[in-house]
Amino acid sequence: MSSSPSSPPRPAPADAGTGGKPAPLLSLRGISKSFGAVAALTDVDLDVSAGEVVALVGDNGAGKSTLVKTLSGVHPPDSGTITFESRTVDVPTPAAAQQLGIATVFQDLALCENLNVIENLFLGRELRGLRLDEVTMEVRSRELLQQLSAKIPSVRVPVAGLSGGQRQTVAIARSLLGDPKIIILDEPTAALGVAQTAEVLNLIERLRERGHGVIMISHNMADVKAVADTVAVLRLGRNNGVFDAASTSAEEIVAAITGATDNEVTRRARRAATRPADRAEKEGADDE
Repeated sequence: MSSSPSSPPRPAPADAGTGGKPAPLLSLRGISKSFGAVAALTDVDLDVSAGEVVALVGDNGAGKSTLVKTLSGVHPPDSGTITFESRTVDVPTPAAAQQLGIATVFQDLALCENLNVIENLFLGRELRGLRLDEVTMEVRSRELLQQLSAKIPSVRVPVAGLSGGQRQTVAIARSLLGDPKIIILDEPTAALGVAQTAEVLNLIERLRERGHGVIMISHNMADVKAVADTVAVLRLGRNNGVFDAASTSAEEIVAAITGATDNEVTRRARRAATRPADRAEKEGADDE
């Protein structure tokens, strides 16, 4: 069942599960953020559970990037609460987010193309004894990529020689080295071909199977419908609906994104939904 875009419901308190469900792994309540006179976020709520993929969608300027940067410690919120593992936390810096267990893979990936896969995975956190422990890092890299069913030809190949999907895989694998509970993916399939997109979506499925909570920002409705459990819509910096991905049509989600709840697309969808009932009623009248 989907919520109405015009009057999005507010989630239950973060410390209370609903319907016997445990409390969310991550819960935001009343998050607001302004830059000068511009309100980027106003009273935003969001819940993410372990093993759940939440697609965060909205038009350009809806507040998606600001919300991600709030969670990743780049822009601390002006007001509101962040609850992580049932305790209220502050995320003042990116380092604080990582220490909590919130990892973010931004759209630019931040990979060094001249370095190989191992060097990128461990960049800035190399394993050292008396000297660099290259053997352990290589073994750990292979194990991690294998757990993700990643299709990387060799961990010794420079990142410059990898496809877009493979680079995304390396960036996600790097985020897992800190053993995060929540992984935020910013447009993970943007500018990728069909095969590479399928590769990344498969990787997101692996993250869900591992029990991570995943927040995926995307403009691609096909990708959202393919992997998301829940779709959270932002519009003009505010919540505009939380939907069950499996039971909600792409048209309903797009209507919530654009605010066009009464346009030709939604009218056509309503007509299509009522036709079977109309036909049954007409047939019943003919039988009398």
